[in-house]
Amino acid sequence: MRTATLLAALSFALLAAPAAEAGPFVDRAAEALGDAPVYVDPDAERAITDAEAERLGERISEADAGPLYLAVLPARAADESGGSADGVLEDLIRAMGENGTYAVVVGNSFRAASSELPAGDAGELATQAFTDHRKEGVAPTLLAFVDLVGEARAGGATEPAADSGDGGGRSAGTYLIPILAIGGAGFFLFRRRKRRREEDAQLAEVKETARDDLVLLGEGIRELDLDVEMPGVTAEARTDYETALTMYERADGALDRARDARDLEEVSASVEEGRYAIASAKARLAGNEPPERTPPCFFDPRHGPSARQVEWSPPYGEPRQVPACEADAQRVERGEEPEAREVMVGGRSTPYWNAGPAYGPWAGGFFGGFGGLFPGLLLGSMLGGAFSGPMYGDSGGSGDSGGGDGDSGDFGGGDFGDFGGGDFGGGGGDFGGGDF
Repeated sequence: MRTATLLAALSFALLAAPAAEAGPFVDRAAEALGDAPVYVDPDAERAITDAEAERLGERISEADAGPLYLAVLPARAADESGGSADGVLEDLIRAMGENGTYAVVVGNSFRAASSELPAGDAGELATQAFTDHRKEGVAPTLLAFVDLVGEARAGGATEPAADSGDGGGRSAGTYLIPILAIGGAGFFLFRRRKRRREEDAQLAEVKETARDDLVLLGEGIRELDLDVEMPGVTAEARTDYETALTMYERADGALDRARDARDLEEVSASVEEGRYAIASAKARLAGNEPPERTPPCFFDPRHGPSARQVEWSPPYGEPRQVPACEADAQRVERGEEPEAREVMVGGRSTPYWNAGPAYGPWAGGFFGGFGGLFPGLLLGSMLGGAFSGPMYGDSGGSGDSGGGDGDSGDFGGGDFGDFGGGDFGGGGGDFGGGDF
């Protein structure tokens, strides 16, 4: 147990070593945490109330869980730390430069680490709190985490390992520390490189999906080429055609510029606008009024504007109303499976709503222009909170970046979704936690 605590302290020391300056979000958090154990950024999507923050501070003292620092930050904070909540946690530890237990909520992501507990324990406690209290929200989850840390500290194994031997003699730990430090540095470098490779592979799959959408949009435009040049075509129909062309060019440019999954939201938003323009032009050419501007069919946006809402239950989820084309609405009402848009994940085909957070921005582009709660509540929860920011690639349930959205490993985690459930919940690992 003492060895595990020493390992945790050494890993922590590596994180606290001098590094590039943190961004403004982390700097403000570190400064505020110097005066109080809880900091809530006013722009945080998952902000807790002042009363809840005060209660958390009191609970840290009551549970004897300190030194413990809690920060609730907006998803944009991840942009300053390599695009992940893990990076935010690391930067906060460096900025503070103090031993203790740290937990952050970054957008939808919850992460934790500690120099006061055996290696990996803080992540496991964060995951336990997340799994048990995800549906209740951020404040109850953090309160549970504080209690668990207090219980773990009361159980012992929190004192640093003492030197053994007499006088000026060196203990085995004296030689162990630099060896572990070197190994730890290599481990973090390896983990980051592996995560980068995984993110690149995910991005390639999402970009290929977006490219398929673009190709289909181009085919729809070509089908109109001759029709809009025929005599008697209305100016409105030609305008729709030109709009579709403009949206194609915009989507094509955005796809070429895309460097991470978030950049693909612009692609799908432009594709959706172009699809509607084509549908409108076809209606005008047939002498009809353009279709109503409604969200596309949830099951496959390529089906076009939705005809109505239908009650549907996702895997392991509660029934909810989703926009659907008439054909899919009837399939669902007959108890059949809708014709789902399938995408590639790790070389396998799956309905896009099961594809994980990497597909979040791409999916969000189809629905984001219609307002309301649908995109954030439904797709956001099913795709692992990806709508709130850069959660892509850093919060799996069993891989090196860990988390509830994928695999569990070095940093644990998951997403706090509005509908709860086990699809993206809780992982293990050193940073643990989950994504709300």
